[in-house]
Amino acid sequence: MPINFYEGEKIFHITTPNTSYIFRMNGEYMLEHLYYGKKIEKLDGLENRELFYNFTSRNYEYLEQGIALHGELIPQEYGFFGSPDMRNPSFHAKYSDGSRITKMKYVSHNIFKGKPKLKGLPATYVENENDAETLEIKVKDEYTGLSLVYRYTAFLNEDAIARSVDVINEGTDDININSVMSMSIDFCEQDFEFVHLYGAWAKERAIEKTPLHHGTTKIESRRGSSSHHHSPFFALSRKNTTEEFGEVYGFSLLYSGNFEAGVEVDTYDGLRAFMGINSFDFNWLLKSGESFHAPEVVMVYSNNGFGGMSRTFHDLYRNNLARGNFKGRKRPIVINSWEAAMFDFNEDIILDYAKAAKKLGIEMLVLDDGWFGKRKNDKSSLGDWEPDFEKLPNGITGLSDKIKKEGLEFGLWYEPEMISPDSNLYRQHPDWCLHVDGRGTSLCRSQLVLDLSRDDVCEYIIGFLREGLKSASISYIKWDFNRNATEVGSALLPAERQVEVSHRYILNLYKILETITSEFPDVIFEGCSGGGGRFDAGMMHYFHQYWTSDDTDAFERIKIQYGTSMVMPTEFCTAHVSHAPFGRLGRNTSLKTRGNVATFGQFGYEMDIRELSEDEAEEIRAQIERYNQLYKTIHTGDQYRLISPFEENCAAWEYVSKDKNEVIFFFSTILAKPQNPPRKVRLAGLSEESLYRLRGTDEVYSGGVLMNFGISMNMLTDFDSEVLVFDKVK
Repeated sequence: MPINFYEGEKIFHITTPNTSYIFRMNGEYMLEHLYYGKKIEKLDGLENRELFYNFTSRNYEYLEQGIALHGELIPQEYGFFGSPDMRNPSFHAKYSDGSRITKMKYVSHNIFKGKPKLKGLPATYVENENDAETLEIKVKDEYTGLSLVYRYTAFLNEDAIARSVDVINEGTDDININSVMSMSIDFCEQDFEFVHLYGAWAKERAIEKTPLHHGTTKIESRRGSSSHHHSPFFALSRKNTTEEFGEVYGFSLLYSGNFEAGVEVDTYDGLRAFMGINSFDFNWLLKSGESFHAPEVVMVYSNNGFGGMSRTFHDLYRNNLARGNFKGRKRPIVINSWEAAMFDFNEDIILDYAKAAKKLGIEMLVLDDGWFGKRKNDKSSLGDWEPDFEKLPNGITGLSDKIKKEGLEFGLWYEPEMISPDSNLYRQHPDWCLHVDGRGTSLCRSQLVLDLSRDDVCEYIIGFLREGLKSASISYIKWDFNRNATEVGSALLPAERQVEVSHRYILNLYKILETITSEFPDVIFEGCSGGGGRFDAGMMHYFHQYWTSDDTDAFERIKIQYGTSMVMPTEFCTAHVSHAPFGRLGRNTSLKTRGNVATFGQFGYEMDIRELSEDEAEEIRAQIERYNQLYKTIHTGDQYRLISPFEENCAAWEYVSKDKNEVIFFFSTILAKPQNPPRKVRLAGLSEESLYRLRGTDEVYSGGVLMNFGISMNMLTDFDSEVLVFDKVK
């Protein structure tokens, strides 16, 4: 059994294939955290807590006598404001009498097969109830009638545990939830580094490692979405941990709105990690009989370094988070119109792209921004989702039919959550945007954000998407979101609920996505947010893939794709070849390197393919042929990050098929240097005794040689790259 309760010791033991998570009931009022890490088979001795914690028997006597400050010495599963635990609380509420004290008492627990859905929220799942087991623990504040249900799900095939919290008002009075973390975990030591993914537009998910210090280290978003700036993920790694060696604890939040995550190191060197909805500018009015569902956190422990952690996230998310008809399936190779045409196109130009694309082996054309309303630039028409018949005299229906006759599938860009002040929709419904009366509005990209906390706005969005998808042969939707939320307020909500707008927005966004993706299961939905600004695990419960970044410069993409792979599998990441130099940098990289980098994603192109030389066209055909041969291992195999572009003057990664029969190796130089010797790279994840042939040659190497001696890669040219493929022969 993956979850066991030992009645005599009051111990809960949650296991995955290689990990243990252990806590116990310390009396009626506290769940005491004992251990999280490498799997323990026998628990003998856990009752002797003095061996584990940073306090003496005298301290413990003081604690039992009620000396309040020593409450900070007990590691807990979930902490409450107003208790002797003075650390960052997991839950904070205000009650009808004005008090803010919560004291929870154990009520019951239940262990069962499978994993329940989270109402209105994205979550991991299992298709067979025998693939997971769930523990639910109910606690209750008898004074107020407030109950919480802690939920832990252990996956039987992955070293992952999913946690979430339900808050239930079983009392008679209103309760204001001020903060509710989805996950809290206490460690009795602070010998960790804090690892997170930071960034900005066109610079998403750079890896940063920071030594912990006393006090609080925190990342967050207050932007209305998970944002470009911090991903809702962090890891705690033992010092000197590498890609394949050392202990790592990874935490990933399945939520796309304002979040906070971090650690607090107290004066006793204890560490509390926490993650959930951002408590800044948050409150939720919980009426009698109502429930509030906090989003899910996935926890992954690895004693095989960052690579072990990432591969667990990859397998779990592509098998137990991704859904729909395209899960695990090859997607069409796409040409997107944006970087070639931007707003300057008509039907003839788009059809010319389609004809050129077909000759190259491209399988789908996606028409990006500019096809609707009077959209000559980015200053108008968002919300007016009717074709511009000046550009497209036969509309989207006619264009999609013509594209289909050329032998390609057709996709279309939308930005459903936005509205332009210069639009018919805004003139009809100026109150439909996020705003606060008397405070004005701030434009970004000449647009405002629709108020998705309103049901009428949500129905409008569902309506035009449904109509558009039914009226034309559309196989692919690129769903964009190009600005952050400001002046966050709703014309419909009462004053006491205005602070709920941000979370209501996300809940209704999930509702829209669930509705549309369920109604149109044969359409590929790609997420985008000014590039990768809302690329989080919550979104990937609905979208099949995500536009990883607006930065398509090959070298920058190496860093972006490398950092993204800390959590996200390659199957989720769209990567296209664009023109060089990339407009915002002026850096020239070869078509070869641009193709090599984009191969490690959902592959496609962003360029005017009508302008290619014959040599370029032939190279693109070869890139497409190679991708079609390699995509299965890239999208379903095990990824190994070998050399970090954040740390060295080169980069390398590797994909190994699950059966270890195919190995795909990528290497790139950054800047060449005089007298620069070749860089030796050791591969990983192979069978030591097996033999591997370098594809296209007669060269054969043992797995042991490739992993221990390595291969030498020349570093003679700026931004040069190679993709090598090895086939197992014995």
